[in-house]
Amino acid sequence: MNRELFACEALAQIPKLLTLLDRNPHSPTFGCFDRNFWHYRIIDFPSGMAQEFVWPLALVYTLDLPRNQYYQQPAVRDWVEAGINFAARSSRSDGSCDDYFPFERAAGAAAFSLLACVESYRLLGLSSDSALSFFEKRAGWIASHDESGRLANHQALAALGLELVSRLINAPKLSKEADRRLERVLSWQSTEGWFAEYDGFDPGYQTLTVSCLARLYQMKPSTELRAALERAVQLVAAFVHPDGSYGGEYGSRNTKNFFPHGFELVGQWMPESLSINDSFLKGMEKGLVPCYSDDHIVGHHAWNYLLAWQDFVEQRPKAPAYPQGRRWFREAGLLIDRRGASELVVSLNKGGAFKFFRGESLVASDTHLSLLYGSRGHLRNAVGHITDRYKTAVGDDVISVAGSLGWAKQTQMTPFRLLTLRLGMLTLGRLFPNAVRSFLQRLLISGKKRAPFDFSRELRWEGEKLKVKDTLTAPSWKRVRALGIGCDQTSIYVVMSRTFEANELKEWTDLTPLAEKKQHGEKLEIEREF
Repeated sequence: MNRELFACEALAQIPKLLTLLDRNPHSPTFGCFDRNFWHYRIIDFPSGMAQEFVWPLALVYTLDLPRNQYYQQPAVRDWVEAGINFAARSSRSDGSCDDYFPFERAAGAAAFSLLACVESYRLLGLSSDSALSFFEKRAGWIASHDESGRLANHQALAALGLELVSRLINAPKLSKEADRRLERVLSWQSTEGWFAEYDGFDPGYQTLTVSCLARLYQMKPSTELRAALERAVQLVAAFVHPDGSYGGEYGSRNTKNFFPHGFELVGQWMPESLSINDSFLKGMEKGLVPCYSDDHIVGHHAWNYLLAWQDFVEQRPKAPAYPQGRRWFREAGLLIDRRGASELVVSLNKGGAFKFFRGESLVASDTHLSLLYGSRGHLRNAVGHITDRYKTAVGDDVISVAGSLGWAKQTQMTPFRLLTLRLGMLTLGRLFPNAVRSFLQRLLISGKKRAPFDFSRELRWEGEKLKVKDTLTAPSWKRVRALGIGCDQTSIYVVMSRTFEANELKEWTDLTPLAEKKQHGEKLEIEREF
């Protein structure tokens, strides 16, 4: 396989990263990657997560990649060092950092940026007492604080960062805490192989967790960790689609993330892991990689792609035969059914949202029914893909799901809400940031508020063809202003979701004219065939 695709994809992001960076040595914000803060000046604090961007720069400085104009450039080295220094200067006195609002003390941003800064420091062979002091303080804060919610990828990131700092400054206590975080991650692994991400299994974030755990296994191998990685990798292999794309809105956090580095590391002792990256590289060749060039997340995949290029295993196994049959991951609520050249991936705990492939092409991506309801001045969005315990039945050729739609989580910021949040964080919120985070998680991410619409969905196999029948009841069809089925709808807040992918060029199915004809008490039925 062409590993250069990883390098090309990452190198394409470096100009964007450098544009986000304050590169002026005489500027008070020299080394800051949050352009909204230092350049546009439209926010009043810098995002600590942004300092993670030092790592891709450190990698392009040290790796002799094809067409790498940044290799061994003194300016790049200076900018990386400035980025580490700004991460230290902009931290809270306890070593924590903010991400979305002041005094947030965001554990994810702290873990991401610490890992990036430590690895960059090591790569460049820097020597700085102030940087080492910062690493110790940041690691100490991470070690003594837990965040609300179950996010395995954050815990894995924290464990890796703590272990690296422990070795850098010779702090055994941090290594013990790294072991404790690792034990937590492993305890969150389902018997099916997936690691918990809020309400369940998200294939995208699973790859980031695998990446961190594989690196930890390199440093501290154990039988337990190896077995956990084997289960996790075998599960990931099932969710690489026939066209080379990966993940999607059927996961618990709706992401299409793919972090390849862990599969190269695991592939050194489990060759079938390499086939996962080989399939993904085929998707890259087709232009099916999601766009991550968002100011807040552009660095995440860049460093991971570069590490995958660096640790690429030259001897690759032959592509496995296309598997047939059904795999039902009951705990995750996901079912994969492969018949001949057709493949169905359906989420039973998201109302029957599905992707359907034939050969190496995506035929349909369906995130269920979505409608706008109410008066024109006050419309609410009810959707069928919110995670819930639906009534399901799985037969040999028929899969059915029934339940109620849920209200999409679409709360937007307003001047009043922003002022309330700021005042709250400047007073009690700064003392209880985790309580604020927990409240926002319930508001924007977890849980379902049921809407007064009942649905049923039936997916029926006829040979290699798939027939889908949807039935919907409404309390008042006159108040249904729009109805449709989309290919890529997300109705909860997830940082890494809603990235554009070429497969999203499938247009929405507009069902509004059908809804307009319905009378009170009538059911709406829609039948489709793929």
